This record gives sequence, C-alpha cells and structure tokens, in this order.
Amino acid sequence: MRKKDHKYIFVIGGVMSGVGKGIAVSSIGKILQSKGLNVNLVKVDPYLNVDAGTMNPTEHGETFVLKSGLETDQDMGNYERFLGKDLGEENYITSGMVYQYVIEKERNLGYGGKCVEAIPHIRDEIVRRIERAADVNGSEVSVIEIGGTVGDFQNAMFIEAARVMHMAHPGNVMFIMVTYLPIPGKIGEMKTKPTQNAIRQLNSYGVQPDVIIARSEVPLDKKRKEKIAVSCSVRSEDVISAPDIESIYDVPINFERDHLGDIVLSKLDLHKRAGKMKITQWKSFVARIKKQKKTVRIAIVGKYFGTGDFTLSDSYLSVIEAIKFSAYKLGVEPEIHWLNSQDFEDKRKLDTLKKFQGVIVPGGFGETGIAGKLAAIQYVREKKIPYFGLCYGMQLMVIEYARNVLKIKDANTVEIDAKGLNPVIGLMPEQKKKLEKEEYGASMRLGSFPAYLKKGTLARKLYGKEIVGERHRHRYEVNPEYIEILSSKDLIFSGVSPDKRLMEIAELPLKKHPFFLGTQFHPEFQARPLDPHPLFTGFIKAAIKRRTK
Repeated sequence: MRKKDHKYIFVIGGVMSGVGKGIAVSSIGKILQSKGLNVNLVKVDPYLNVDAGTMNPTEHGETFVLKSGLETDQDMGNYERFLGKDLGEENYITSGMVYQYVIEKERNLGYGGKCVEAIPHIRDEIVRRIERAADVNGSEVSVIEIGGTVGDFQNAMFIEAARVMHMAHPGNVMFIMVTYLPIPGKIGEMKTKPTQNAIRQLNSYGVQPDVIIARSEVPLDKKRKEKIAVSCSVRSEDVISAPDIESIYDVPINFERDHLGDIVLSKLDLHKRAGKMKITQWKSFVARIKKQKKTVRIAIVGKYFGTGDFTLSDSYLSVIEAIKFSAYKLGVEPEIHWLNSQDFEDKRKLDTLKKFQGVIVPGGFGETGIAGKLAAIQYVREKKIPYFGLCYGMQLMVIEYARNVLKIKDANTVEIDAKGLNPVIGLMPEQKKKLEKEEYGASMRLGSFPAYLKKGTLARKLYGKEIVGERHRHRYEVNPEYIEILSSKDLIFSGVSPDKRLMEIAELPLKKHPFFLGTQFHPEFQARPLDPHPLFTGFIKAAIKRRTK
C-alpha cells in the first residue's frame, strides 16, 4: 500500500535529449535510499509503442527485460543497478500503454457512454498509473522520469498530469529539471540562455522547477548559478552542478557535494531514517573503480554497433556494465573493443582475436553477420580463448560445435533456414503458433524462468547452487530432437528447465577449454554494481588467467 503523504519527484529534461536524465533519476533514488527511505523509480516514455520490444536497438538502444517479462527502455536497467533491486512492470509507462488502455476501456463502455478525450481521460489514466506504482511498491517516494525534453509535443500530456498531481498533493510533489549548459568553442564561455528558455517553456505548462540539475563539460561557477537562479526563480543553492565525469557511478557522490539529498528532504519535509543503509558501500565501489591499474582486453563481436558514422554501445549496455562489475570485483579495468562480426567473414582477419583475453557474442536477431560470428566462435574454441555466448551467442556456439566437431555440416537455426535438414536450433511449438498469427509484440519467451544446474559443471561451480532464476528474451531454443547427438562428444548442457525440455546453459568441460560457455538467457540483466553476476565473474577470471599466461 502507498504510504500516507507519499512524495513524488518529477524529473524533466530541457535543452536537448541525452543529457543523462536516467542517470540523474537513478542517482536521486540511490541518494534517498542511502538516507533510509523506501524509493520507487518510474520511467515514462512518450512514444506510442506499447513497450520497447519491437524497436531496433540501433534506433533506441538496448531493450531491458524486467523479471515480469515486460520489455522496457534501457533506463529501467540503470534504475535496477543503482537501487540494487528488481522493479515491477507498473514502474514503466508509455503513451502506447495509456492510449491502448483508454481505447479498450471505451470500447467496453467503461466510461459509461461519455465522450472520451485526451483531457481528462488520458491525463487521468497517467495519474492513475503513477499512483498505482506507488501503491504496489509501498514506497515513501516515487521519482518519475519523463522521457525526452520539455519541448517535445508528445510530452505535454505527461507534464499536464504532473501539474495536476502537484495541485492534488500540495507539499508532496516537486519538480527537477535536468538541463544542459553549452560552452561554444569560439566563444569560450558557458551559456545559460538555452536553460532559461527551457524553463520558460516549462513555466508555460504551469510548472516551476524546484531544483535545476545543470549538466556541462565542467563544473558551474558561482556566477552561472546566480544567473540561473535570478532568471529561473530558484535559489542559487538549488542549482546543482553536474559536470562530465569518468563514471556514471560517481554521479550520486557528485550530487551530494551540492547537498542534493538534503535539499530534496527539506523541500518534501522528509527525514533521514537512523540505522538504515548508508552510501559507504557505494563509495567503496566507486573508489575501487579508480584504483584499477591492470587491464583485461575483452572483445564483443556483434552487429548492432553502427549508427551513421558513430558506434552505438548502448545496444549492449547491460553487457558492458556486467563486464565492468565483475572486472572491478577482480581488481582489473576492462578494455572493451567492438568488433563487427561481418569483418570475420574474411577468415584472414580472425588472427586479430589473439590479442584479446576474452570474447563475447551477445544476443541478436537475424542472418546479418552470422557467418562471421560462427568463424569467430570456431577460432576462439580451437585457440582456447575464453568465450561467453549470450542468447543467440549460445545458439551459434551450438551450431558451430555441431558443424565443426560433430560434422553435421548443414546444422543451422530455423531462424535463418526454415527448411534446413538439420535444425539444431528450432522454434518451440507455442512460438510457431504466434508467428503464424503474426503476433510479434511481447510474444517471445520473456521474463524470469528457473533452471536446474548439473553437478560437477562449471555453471554449478560458479553459481554455487542447484536452482537459479534468469531472465529470457528469445523465440528459438536448442531443438530437443538433437540434444542426444549434441551431447555425445564433450558438449554439456549444464542448465536445463525443470521439465528438462529446454537447454538453458551449454559448456565445454574445463579439461577441454578454460571457459567456453553459453546461456540461453541474459545474465547481464541481473548484474549489479555491488553484486556482480557469477557467470561474468567466472568469464573475467578466465580472461585474467589467459592474460597472465
């Protein structure tokens, strides 16, 4: 149940997107959590997609899967990592969800024959969802990120909902704007005018920010804070400096230098809880990041990197963070390299993999770049380079082993060759029915499922327990008809579903390879800064061992 006088903090972006609202929300949550408060983080995305599952990762970044199976924006992953806990599907809201619900309710006479309009019905449904998230979580404070910027037309309804909540809950709602202060190269001076304009635009909605988080390349000086304060009707101490820093995990500590936590507590009439979790562990983690002197070189062989002339690492954000957490725990700095799988279709380039201590093939879909991935997997298997396959990376690992060790030359996945003679990776019956009906959105195997681990295997050793729960996002599985032949020569399916129908982890024994393991699930979704994932830690440990050799 929602506690009486529940507090709501709305975080809105100004000037431009991509300035770090998600990290700001995560950091505010971490600060309040460290002061003993029960915090709930909510992401609002204004697009009309019902969820993030159907969007191309090069357009929108990684799709993060919650324990419930809901496919969400990557910011939800940051929320979970910073808070160190799982979040429910009620914490994610899109325009698509809201409009779909209202339209379906209208079709079923849920509005009693009234004329259904954006205001009040869409707006009120947004309010209902935000308040429901607080009820379900039983939290004291909700921090709500409104995606995009104040100038985005599609955000108007969400800002209006926030304004109405401010009126309905006097003293219990506050607004924070995350803005950007550019330093034009030819001018050489930090400019506040874009921020002033963004806040005036927010004022036009009837909303006045209580705190301004000012992003920039360098810290704000006193003069800039005072200028923003005078122009934007806030106190200068309520302008928080947020300069560029090396690690996103420094942000909560950086915010606290300007006393953001105490400012929020004061404005919402909240008090610290004695004896609750402190931020000490977080500070120790951040300090450990900065102490690393030795490095380990990890290659990620994928295809979702290109976006024009730029590299989009956000496509594999959770994988990157999971690598970092385990590396920091083991006392090394990960040096991550992006390798386009299509390059390895020219086998003369495979020798470039020698210089890496570990290779990861992450999840993905489709045929593009698959030949190069298979060539890379064969190379690292034969050269004993630690390999970690995630989802599609496990499926391709099985295909490569079937082709080159078991001599099933035409082994393949039905995702690529639906009529192939040896589909070692197949489509489960329930998935086949969904595809025949062209049901694509939220139709994969999604969310957390249990797996049983076999004794004496690397997976069992790393987890240290028999049963684990991991998050999935895929349609294709190891074909049950081929499990016996696939297991006939060294390849071990060390993790299986409770009914033994689905193969969840595949590996080679340590006597054959120092680390050659793949998971049908996505372990990266459950890696946390203070609690690294055991499979990633095992992989990095094997990579460090190769480096020392």
